[in-house]
Amino acid sequence: MSLKFVRIAVALAAFASGAASAAINLPAYNVDTSNTTVSGLSSGGFMANQLGIAYSSLFKGVGVFAAGPYMCAGLSNYTACMYNASISSSALTNMQNRIDTWSGSQIDNKSNIAGQKVYLFVGTSDTTVGQNPVTALKTQYTNNGVSTANLEHVVRSGTSHTFPTDFDSTGNNSCGTAASPYISNCSYDGAKAVLTKFYGTLNARNNAPAASNFIEFNQSEFTTNAGMAATGWVYVPSSCASGTQCKVHVALHGCQQSTDKIGDKFVKNTGYARWADTNNIIVLFPQTKTDNTSRSTAASGSLANANACWDWIGWYGTAFAQKTGPQMTAIKAMVDRISSGSGSSGGGGGGTTTLAAPTGVATSNATTSTMKITWNAVSGASTYNIYRNNNKTNALGVSATTFTDIGLAAATSYSWTVRAADANGVEGATSAAATGTTASNTTTPPATCYTASNYAHTTAGRATQSGGYTYANGSGQNMGLWNTFTTTTLKMTGTNYYVIGTCP
Repeated sequence: MSLKFVRIAVALAAFASGAASAAINLPAYNVDTSNTTVSGLSSGGFMANQLGIAYSSLFKGVGVFAAGPYMCAGLSNYTACMYNASISSSALTNMQNRIDTWSGSQIDNKSNIAGQKVYLFVGTSDTTVGQNPVTALKTQYTNNGVSTANLEHVVRSGTSHTFPTDFDSTGNNSCGTAASPYISNCSYDGAKAVLTKFYGTLNARNNAPAASNFIEFNQSEFTTNAGMAATGWVYVPSSCASGTQCKVHVALHGCQQSTDKIGDKFVKNTGYARWADTNNIIVLFPQTKTDNTSRSTAASGSLANANACWDWIGWYGTAFAQKTGPQMTAIKAMVDRISSGSGSSGGGGGGTTTLAAPTGVATSNATTSTMKITWNAVSGASTYNIYRNNNKTNALGVSATTFTDIGLAAATSYSWTVRAADANGVEGATSAAATGTTASNTTTPPATCYTASNYAHTTAGRATQSGGYTYANGSGQNMGLWNTFTTTTLKMTGTNYYVIGTCP
């Protein structure tokens, strides 16, 4: 019996006995990787949008319940992205500039967005986010090439800031109530609607999915992020656990919906599992946790994450909306793990491979941020995939037998493995690991600071102005009014990249 099925058996036995089951390591399954999708509510909607844009080559469908456009809170105070705020065309242009600048590097090539299926939902009684930010998000997708046929925009009358269902479960609210657990009977099946948009007509749902198919897994092996819980949840239909090729959908809760806030209600009361059970869909439910530490954000000052929100405002670093953001990489790694089982491929027909594990994996040419990985060729391989600390690092298959991994931390040890893939993208066995340590920063070049009026900063090319306000190049930080009287010190931290600050 494989280790995967041993883990599953242990989990099922614990459930059957009525005992609290210890979290297991997330298993791998036979997955059609061409049909991976994501959806979420509120902060989970913002995160779903971030994942869909940053990993647009992976996520073929993006569902957003009550959330606004990509990088909205990265450039403005988060309140400008909520409370039915009107988001100007110039603000959308600034957000689009981030997508354009990062395309193909910090995020996947933006051309992938045009091929995505997009589902947007908002209620007319939603005063927490409201219709205007969702409309701005629709514009953002349209501006990136998503066709009318691929974009569904639902505005539901009398619906508050909540996840809509068409059934009652313990703790759920009426549709017009925006209160914990933020799940309501609105006579509208949100889970069905978003999954139908992605996958077409669905088989009838199972209103009583087996409790044993809900698996609590060890989330901490994927991240040490202070805003993410030690465990997450995944729903695995029996067919998928038995080896049937299945699809993966990521369902992201909103603020105040994590397991430390409402238990398993988002996992079990939203209806995702009911539809997944009869349609060969594995549903991943990653989890955040309360973080009461006050942290600097991108444009909203210093804030704690007391409501266990997903990071759409920059609590956990400036790369929060990019592929290297800590919560982004954690979720991507979970999806990669689920999708790494035998038979997984980019097609719908399954298949297996007997490709051998690459040999001779080695590291060399370390710098402070890069490492060269080399290996021996495998007979029958079309491409190779490289995994750093069990997380896939290459967006596209590598045809050579060498790869340079980038974006690493200085003076840090990493482990790499390599898998060969056939012409259908089906991977073979995993190589032995090779470790390597990046170089240390021996010198830190002095920073350069410029103190001048906001008008002078723009004329010197260190900042831009929009709507009467001044924004630092690179960071996009708001410097205040654009005039000759407001003085700001800008610190240059990279090529044409400035932050508000002082030099030591």
